[in-house]
Amino acid sequence: MRENRGMSRRRVLRIGGALGLVAAGGMSAAAALSRRPAVTGAQLTSGVAMPPAFQTPLPRPTVLKPVGTTGGVDRYEITQRQTTLEVLPGVRTPMWTYGDSFPGPTIESRRDRPVIVTHRNELPVPTAVHLHGGRTPAEHDGYPTDLVLPAGWPAHDAHTGHSGHAATTAHTMMDPRAIVSNLERAYEFPIGQRATMLWYHDHRMDFTAPAIWRGLAGLHFVRDDVEDALDLPRGDHEVPMMIADRAFDADGRLAYPSVDPTLTSQPGVSEAYLGGVLGDVILVNGAPWPVHEVDTGVYRLRILNGSNARHYELEVVGEDGRRLPLIQIGSDQGLLAAPLRHDRLPIAPAERYDVLVDFGDVQIGSRVRLANRLGTGRTGDVMQFHVVRRGVRTPIPEKLADDLLDWDRSAAAVVRDFAFRAGRMNGGHGWLIDGRPFDPSRTDVTVRFGDVEIWRLVADVHHPIHLHLVGFRVLSRGGREPLPHDAGLKDTLSLRPGESAEIITRFDGYHGRYLFHCHNAEHEDMGMMANLEIV
Repeated sequence: MRENRGMSRRRVLRIGGALGLVAAGGMSAAAALSRRPAVTGAQLTSGVAMPPAFQTPLPRPTVLKPVGTTGGVDRYEITQRQTTLEVLPGVRTPMWTYGDSFPGPTIESRRDRPVIVTHRNELPVPTAVHLHGGRTPAEHDGYPTDLVLPAGWPAHDAHTGHSGHAATTAHTMMDPRAIVSNLERAYEFPIGQRATMLWYHDHRMDFTAPAIWRGLAGLHFVRDDVEDALDLPRGDHEVPMMIADRAFDADGRLAYPSVDPTLTSQPGVSEAYLGGVLGDVILVNGAPWPVHEVDTGVYRLRILNGSNARHYELEVVGEDGRRLPLIQIGSDQGLLAAPLRHDRLPIAPAERYDVLVDFGDVQIGSRVRLANRLGTGRTGDVMQFHVVRRGVRTPIPEKLADDLLDWDRSAAAVVRDFAFRAGRMNGGHGWLIDGRPFDPSRTDVTVRFGDVEIWRLVADVHHPIHLHLVGFRVLSRGGREPLPHDAGLKDTLSLRPGESAEIITRFDGYHGRYLFHCHNAEHEDMGMMANLEIV
């Protein structure tokens, strides 16, 4: 085993235990962060009247129909444009959308059946589409400088780099490897992976956070024969749920503290929101605190935390205060080997969980609340289930999948250490990996195709760490066993303040340039991203 990342175990422990390092980065919130809060970020206050909870029916995202299915390939078309939607009842909100909806249309695909999605950009800024969790060739992975330019956008202005908040304009940072397209781009996804729920979102360099906030996110399901063979809830008993927080101004527009609201020059957010932007309205599938009618059967909830920075701890509570168990059957990258029971389930930005909820013991007419134990006031509620009729209780399988990838520590060719913490960037505040902000022209890590590696990660505050291309398994947290919800194959790991963790993976699938980064979208935009070259 070789160590080719220059950080000793002593240094890792020193970083993990010393949240005072945040102060060295110039963060005014260092004192608060040292208390290890339940959230990282600051909450916006909406200027519009809040709607009553549990009145709006839960929408189901539209499933997109292919425009072609010949040659063993499913072809789709999506137009990115600004439109006006009724997110809050009776209020019209301008949003950036995939296909005129929020969330964008859902794509249903089959394992090993390729998908081509042509995106047309009719927005006022460049975009880049990333299929989060997808095993995708590098040139189609939505690298932050692989941009689709809108009509009339000068190509030489395509790439802006990190300028820091003290700068007045963003400096130009040309990437010689960038793939730049005019008006539209066909993204090719081989779908060579296990059944799971992925999601797609904008990944443009420096402006991912405000683009997602404005609406550029949607779901993508992968199905396979392993999943089909199980007696799992289907049809209206399988419920996709993208949970996301937002805030609105007095006119009903989305509120967001961008330094440059046009998203064309200087990236970043105002000083108070450097830790991340939290909204005071909780949306599920684009509806505020919705209600969903169910029967007394078992429901499969496919949950995505699509928020920029908000963490949730989900709990299902009946009117009598009794908790209904959350039976986890899958994680980011698909089914577990066997179900796991949770009373509460924490979920960080970009994480997904596949859970079953049994309403069989709930009286008809009763209401069951999906609560957020990390929220306060209105953000302590997510949605409600209204049990309105009797249903058939299907048994929960004792075994799920036997195709999970597993790697032993002894197989690791390399052990690497990475520190995710606040710091200085170009004279201003930033979020750094090993003390360096993202630079698309720099190769941060080079790995050999097919190698198994162990990565040891340490954080100052909340950082959900996402690896592109590969799934991984969690080996430990803080030198101890993984937490129960770490089970299965993941692509995003939620590091809590001051926490360290070990993950193991094999870098295979494709060669090329990929990313790993914090999925607190504000942290990502302010430098917390790095290049991974598979050779």
